[in-house]
Amino acid sequence: MKKIYSVLVENRSGVLSKVSGLFARRSFNIDSLAVGETEDSAVSCMTIVSSGDRHTIEQIEKQLNKKIDVIKIKTFEEEESVSRELMLVKVRYNKSNRKEIMEICEAMKADIVDMSENLMMIQLCDRPERTAMMIRLLSGISIVEMARTGTLALPKCRMS
Repeated sequence: MKKIYSVLVENRSGVLSKVSGLFARRSFNIDSLAVGETEDSAVSCMTIVSSGDRHTIEQIEKQLNKKIDVIKIKTFEEEESVSRELMLVKVRYNKSNRKEIMEICEAMKADIVDMSENLMMIQLCDRPERTAMMIRLLSGISIVEMARTGTLALPKCRMS
């Protein structure tokens, strides 16, 4: 079972360490972690994706609520949210595979953001499962380097 935690925290040094330390001490798994300031520079939002059984998921929320630096926690399921992940991937290309790479980029709605004589950097911002698909598609073509953000997610908009 996967759960997404949107955790508003005080934006000060040491908070990320305290939260990640809680996960480590309790042997909770972090599938993804992304942190950034909110519209208020004194507050950051941590988006944590974690998995485990029902008891583990409940314990994570309870333990996070005990932290002094935690302001508010929202939890939601993957299907109740819009999730995105950013990936930059550098691939080696030549005359024989250049067209294939460009076709993959077009099909996946990825952008080529930098090029040299034999290297191409591709950017993809999409759902985590589509990012994983892009990696699979490019794995047969020489991936040189790759960087991915953690998952960012917000609950879907609801009619009011």
